[in-house]
Amino acid sequence: MKKYIYLLLAGLTFSFAQSQDITDALRYSQDNLNGTARFRAMSGAFGALGGDLSSININPAGSAVFSNNQMAVTLSNYSTKNNSNYFGTNASENNNSFDLNQAGGVFVFRDRNPNSSWKKFSLAVNYENTNNFDNSIFSAGTNPTNSVANYFLSYANGVPLSDLEDLNYEDLNNGGQQAFLAYQGYVINPVTNNANNTLYTSNVAAGGDYYQENSIVSTGFNGKLSFNAATQYKDKLYLGINLNSHFADYTQSSSFYEDNSNPLGLNDEVTSLRFDNDLYTYGSGFSFQVGAIAKVSDEIRLGLAYESSTWYKLNDELTQKLVAVSSNSTGSLPPDIVDPQITNVYEPYKLQTPSKLTGSFAYVFGKSGLISVDYAIKDYSNTKFKPENDSYYRVVNSYMNSVLEKTSELRIGAEYKIKEWSLRAGFRKEQSPYKNKTTIGDLTGYSGGLGYNFGSTKVDLSYSTAQRDSQQGFFNQGFTDGAKINSIKDVVSLTLLFEL
Repeated sequence: MKKYIYLLLAGLTFSFAQSQDITDALRYSQDNLNGTARFRAMSGAFGALGGDLSSININPAGSAVFSNNQMAVTLSNYSTKNNSNYFGTNASENNNSFDLNQAGGVFVFRDRNPNSSWKKFSLAVNYENTNNFDNSIFSAGTNPTNSVANYFLSYANGVPLSDLEDLNYEDLNNGGQQAFLAYQGYVINPVTNNANNTLYTSNVAAGGDYYQENSIVSTGFNGKLSFNAATQYKDKLYLGINLNSHFADYTQSSSFYEDNSNPLGLNDEVTSLRFDNDLYTYGSGFSFQVGAIAKVSDEIRLGLAYESSTWYKLNDELTQKLVAVSSNSTGSLPPDIVDPQITNVYEPYKLQTPSKLTGSFAYVFGKSGLISVDYAIKDYSNTKFKPENDSYYRVVNSYMNSVLEKTSELRIGAEYKIKEWSLRAGFRKEQSPYKNKTTIGDLTGYSGGLGYNFGSTKVDLSYSTAQRDSQQGFFNQGFTDGAKINSIKDVVSLTLLFEL
């Protein structure tokens, strides 16, 4: 059994345990298509090409392909639409945000010795938002069988009644806090009034349907700052390395509402409730990348790159509130509001995301155009919370290993030049990290764009869209019903490039 230590100070509870789960792990393990407009327009298929600041996030050798010093800044508009279906009821929610998602520069140093095999050396610094967390999801429908009371019961059973009556919210562990909220809100009742009682029953009016709404609003980003070095050997080989610093900042506000019109008995029974949770996660991490690009001929390029795991150290803060309305056969009662006004600040924890291997091929048609293909492999079953000898993390890691799998991602991009204009298009397909393919489905994306070369200044514009289905439970245990979500994400990006 885990031990918990708490310190209450100015409305903050510092605790040394919390139930991180697979949803938290995948949030920081999955990347999205981000970067310069040219990179986005070609769906990120740059592993064998280089010559773009975002290409170094695929293959670090790409910075040595640059002929001149260059700086780039990218602005993006993100538009997300989530279509929800919950027990046959459809709902839709939109979110729109604007962001400076990329900024960086590369500096190229040529070897002036004509007899040297090492033609040039490059240094680059590039920042990108590898994931934009701004999102809104709303689901509503009538559940014919299950009440959210089952969520609270799953935590309450096994907790002594004396703990729920004699202790404060801040004195309990995470599971005990869920039981406390439900008991104080009269959502659950003890089987007996004995202080040693550890069994509970639902106090939600039973016998019919439950109308439920679930709203999730999230904001934040996952940032990556890359320090790159690369070199060119003769005219045939490019080698590079990245040292990456990662930043995570995520806020999620969720609100679950339930009501019912089931027959009431003489005892006070809950007819409606609202359960609010506000989560804030922040932290940092480190990873590295190595890569190579081989120029097989004037037309054919091959690339190979390895991206290590990202080792994160993360912090969670959580606040909760429950409002329940009870009634009996004689009328309604005032609502029970359980608002501890406490922020749980949990002990930092570690997360290791899976590594990634990318193989690339490109065919260049002189100065008129190119076709590029990237194929990446990532094994999500290797995702781990640490320390691994922790009893709770052993269970979670074992579960992730059993339900997640190795995935592949295909990216195809093309570019055609007409004088100063460049026309671009791309396609990508990313497999689901889940073996069942339904909790999170496969992702399919398309992209396009154009660019104009003014000489020392270039302007690129891109549009990308991606679609993915998912079906995840509203809660992680007890009450795991959830809506089917179809997410469509559209991004418009504008990049300004300056050659120095």
